[in-house]
Amino acid sequence: MVSPNSQIITGADQPELYLPYLKDKGIGMVVNPTSIIGKVLSVDYIHKLGYNIVKIFGPEHGFRGDQSAGKPVPSYIDPETGIEVISLYGAKNKPSKDDLKGIDVMIFDIQDVGARFYTYIITMHNVMEACAENGVELMILDRPNPNGYFIDGPILDMSLKSGIGMHPVPITHGMTIGEYAQMINGEGWLANKMKCKLSVIKVKNYAHDMPYDLPVKPSPNLNTNLSILLYPSVCLFEGTMINLGRGTYSPFTILGNPNLQYKYQFNFTPVNITGMCETPLFKDEVCYGIDLRNLKPEDIYKEKKINLKWLFELYGAYPYKSIFFDYHQSSQIGDFNKLAGNKLLKEQIIAGVSEDEIRKSWEPGLSQYKEMRKKYLLYP
Repeated sequence: MVSPNSQIITGADQPELYLPYLKDKGIGMVVNPTSIIGKVLSVDYIHKLGYNIVKIFGPEHGFRGDQSAGKPVPSYIDPETGIEVISLYGAKNKPSKDDLKGIDVMIFDIQDVGARFYTYIITMHNVMEACAENGVELMILDRPNPNGYFIDGPILDMSLKSGIGMHPVPITHGMTIGEYAQMINGEGWLANKMKCKLSVIKVKNYAHDMPYDLPVKPSPNLNTNLSILLYPSVCLFEGTMINLGRGTYSPFTILGNPNLQYKYQFNFTPVNITGMCETPLFKDEVCYGIDLRNLKPEDIYKEKKINLKWLFELYGAYPYKSIFFDYHQSSQIGDFNKLAGNKLLKEQIIAGVSEDEIRKSWEPGLSQYKEMRKKYLLYP
């Protein structure tokens, strides 16, 4: 499979389209290590050209990507540029009126991976809301969605709205971050149905069904192309007693539990890895289970759906079924129902409902979402 990366040009990589507009303006930037122009962080690139970056806003993992998953990030002065960095993952998750003082244009440039529970779309929602409340324009430097080739999963039941799911969308939404922002605006999802003044610098030569290998890992635990493609399916295990490779260098590509030693030969031992996972489930214990690392990306592309088979298999193999979905027992970050987006999937797996029946229960919500999504598409 030939990667079309060579022909795809991200929004950020077309500075001629936005730098003239930024001249003489106060700039805010919501960025992380994926925010690159060529091979240089966009903050460093724009700062060196003498533009007025007033503040940097950093999401989960921090602006330069040196913070662990799920750990609160403090605010600080960036030693490289001397610019104040406001953390949006810790004491606050939304810029305040004071934070936005002196900012005319906020730039949002973060690589998303196309799953409802990936926290950057929630960061974007909060930034859009702050900009709408304070009359600040938002410019999105758009990037391809590596999981943009399919739409699948139950629509979020809004009674389960949380920090890992905020909008009534399926697990994989099939949109770029720019398209998604247009949908947030268009569907009136901001507080009081406010609208954010929004512009999107589009990706050039991109279509949703194009495979896309990310030039920079989007977060510490999505460290391979395969892990990114498996993430929408495997992340559901965050709400179970299964370790999904956290505490190893193969997160989201291996699955296991110490109590499966009689069922599986494949094994791994989660350990503390600074910057990736410092308190993995079953730390220093041998976990037995399934190795997904031999899967071919092209086969995952062909499937075009969330894989439920591993969930069926490991629930069936696990000896203590009453606690399989008890994330309190596992001390992980995920509540299975919040990850799934409904209270039904867990019950269906416990009851042994077939995959076909489960998929039927996602309708008509999924089809209605696909229809609504069409209004906001920027790419074929």
